[in-house]
Amino acid sequence: MIRRDNVKGSDKLKVTFILGEDSPAASVVGDFNNWDPLVNPMKRRSNQKFSTSVILEPGKRYVFRYLAEGGGWFNDEDADAQEPNEFGGHNSVLLT
Repeated sequence: MIRRDNVKGSDKLKVTFILGEDSPAASVVGDFNNWDPLVNPMKRRSNQKFSTSVILEPGKRYVFRYLAEGGGWFNDEDADAQEPNEFGGHNSVLLT
C-alpha cells in the first residue's frame, strides 16, 4: 500500500510505503534517495505491518523498489505503474 498525505504548511507530499505483516523486512530504495538502502529502512509497527515515509515534491515521477534483508528485490503491486529497468527486471513507478 502507498499512502499520500499533504504536509501541513508546505506544498510537499508525505508518501508512506506500507508492506503487510507477511512481507520480509526491507528498505524502500529509489531515485528519491539515490538508491541507498540505509536511508529508508522499513520498521515493523504495532499492527505488525512494515512502513516508512518520505517527503516528496508533488507533480513528479519517481521510480523505486524494495530491497529485502538478504538482498532480494521486489516491487509494489500498488504502484502507479511498472517499467523495465536496465538490469532485466522492473521498477515500480510512483506519481505524486
